[in-house]
Parts: sequence; structure tokens; C-alpha cells
Amino acid sequence: MSDLKTTSEGVEEISRLDLASFAPAEAIITDVKHLASYNWIEASTPTIAVPGCPAQWSAPPGPRQVNKDSGLVYIAQNAARHPDSPLEPLFRSLYLENPSFDIKSIDVVTDRNNIRKLLSFVKPTLNKNDLESFTIQVDMTAETAIFSRKDTATSEFIGSDEFRGFGHEFEKAYTINQVKESTGHHRIISYRLGGLSFLVRHETDGYVRDSKSSVMDAELTGDNLADILNSLSLTPETTSIDEPSSKSKLTIKREGRTVSRESTLEIKTRVFHKSLKLTEVAAQLWISQTPKLVRAYHRRGIFPTPKVEDVTAALKVWEKVHQDAITKLVALIKCILRVTRKWGGSSTIRYDPLKDKVVVKKVERKKILPEDLYSRWESHIPADVTQNTSATYPG
Repeated sequence: MSDLKTTSEGVEEISRLDLASFAPAEAIITDVKHLASYNWIEASTPTIAVPGCPAQWSAPPGPRQVNKDSGLVYIAQNAARHPDSPLEPLFRSLYLENPSFDIKSIDVVTDRNNIRKLLSFVKPTLNKNDLESFTIQVDMTAETAIFSRKDTATSEFIGSDEFRGFGHEFEKAYTINQVKESTGHHRIISYRLGGLSFLVRHETDGYVRDSKSSVMDAELTGDNLADILNSLSLTPETTSIDEPSSKSKLTIKREGRTVSRESTLEIKTRVFHKSLKLTEVAAQLWISQTPKLVRAYHRRGIFPTPKVEDVTAALKVWEKVHQDAITKLVALIKCILRVTRKWGGSSTIRYDPLKDKVVVKKVERKKILPEDLYSRWESHIPADVTQNTSATYPG
């Protein structure tokens, strides 16, 4: 770390110029795996449904008038609904769906938003707005860095006299909720990038039914319709509610069904005379490996039927074109890991616009996760453990 500037004990500064010497020759996302998912449920206490299910894309034929966005909208729903530990749902759903998952194999656990912020520092031109200050909290456990979002606001209320576009209302009009009282679907994936292993959580706007489902629906007749619909039921007849630990305030329902990553999509709305270029959203889709995109254009809130695009190939091209930025992103994360692993405990990553540098600082604070989850780093659950999904959480 001698290339980095140590301003005082427990403080390191990283500039963009530092990154070139640390950057690998190539950094391509590989070994993408879907691991877990959940939905937030509207309830009086923090409640998630595992595995949950994204809303199903269901575009009505012809043009449709959509109301403008209003009321409560979430900026960071995990923090808004569970401020005690915004990352706890990630780990609870992960261990419920993968009881033997070896968390020690992961270098970085993070929300997509944190990687977007670090990438925007590395290459500000990828950000449509000016690069603003940001803070990411880090907890180092064994060799794993847990990155936690630190937002100034986790939700906002849009008044009836304000205009913030049509995005949220468009989603309500063009998708069908698959889990009762759902307020958002989150997914956890893993992949490798530049020699590092990542566990990434992100929100998904919806999914499209695959061709197999469409063919099956078309073939349904008579008596077998009820049988097949019952077998596809999203909600078990008796939904169990598991308490992860006596110290946790999070309630978990077993509800929903897993849909493939290949069917997930991101929805973007825009006024008709301002075309949305893929480069404006490519970084977001690339980080979460979201393969489908809906670009919906409107005239005064009237949307013609939009199409679902498969952008998988375009994202691979974007990844190749932006290797300079991506390899430096890897270099930045490796620099952060070297510092935080050396210190252990808690740190903060802060972008200082005045210095135009990332400042990593050792701090003292409450741990990011409930205490029982840290035992997962101490002993790996063997693979022959019974995959009992109705059980609570091992470890």
C-alpha cells in the first residue's frame, strides 16, 4: 500500500492515479449464480417473504394513460424497513435457501448501489449527474468485507403538487404482483470479477414469463387446469413464519417461488423526445447481470405498448469497451480490501469531492449484522447437512 497516501494512522486516501498500477490486465464477470431472493411485505414489523417473487411483466395492449408518481417512494427500502440491520435480510434469505453456503469464500458482500458509486468515482463520465459525495460502511469479518449503504434519506414523499415522472406508477400499471402485500423484490447473486468473489444484492423490477410457461398456458384445458394451477401456487396453504433468532426483529415468511435470473428485467421510463441510451443504464444492469430492459416512452403520461429487450449481448460489448474503468474499479476495491483487512473491524469509505479522492478511515461503531450471523465465518456448515428449508437458520 506504499503507493497510497497515508495521511494519519487509520486513514488512507486513494486517488484515480493510484489505481493504474493495481489494475489487472482484464476484468470480466464470470461464474454468475443466483443464490437467494426475498420480497419486503407491508407489515407493522420488518417482514420478508422468501424466496418471494418479482412482479410479472404484463403490458396491456395499446396506449395507456398512467398517473404521475406520488406518495411514499423508497430510495433504500432495506434501510427504511429494517434500519437496525439493512443487510440482515440478505443473509437470512441466503442461508434459508442455501444452508451450506460457505460465506468465507466471498471477498465482498455488497448492494449493487455501492459498486455503482465506486465505479462512478473511477469514471465520472459513466454517471449522468455530477459526482457527489458518498459514504459506504465496511465491516471486516475474517477476510470478507461487508459493504453497507449509508444514505442520507431512505425514502421520500412525493406531494400531489410535485412532478417526479411516471416510473413507479408505470411499474404498478404494467406488472402484476405475485406476492401479497409485496413492496419490492430483492435478489442475491454471486460472481467472480478480476480475481475477487462478490455477493451482490439488488432490486428487480419484474420478470417475463418464459416460452415454456406460455406454451403450457396455451395447452391447458378442462380438469388439468386446476391441478396445474395448484402446483404453481405462489403461496403455500400454510405459510410458516420463522424467527431467525431471539435477538432479531426480522420476521420471515416462506412464500413465493424462484424465477430464473435470465427472465428478470429493469424498467425505465422517459418522455418520448429524450431517448434513453443503453450506455446510461448499462453499468447498473451489468453489476446485477440483469439481462432484460424495458424502455418505455410517454407523451404526457400516455405510454404506447413498450417492448422487452434482451440486452445480454450488448452488456458483454459494454464490458469489453469499458475495460479501462472496470479494471480500475477492481483495483480500487482491492486497495480498499488491503487497508480494511489490515485494520480489521469497522471502517468507512467516503468520497470527498473537494479532494476528489476516496478516503478510507478506521472507525468504532456498532456491528452491521446481528451477532448470531458472524458465527458463519467461524465454522463452515458441511455440504451433507440436510437441506431442510422449513428449519430456522443453522449457525
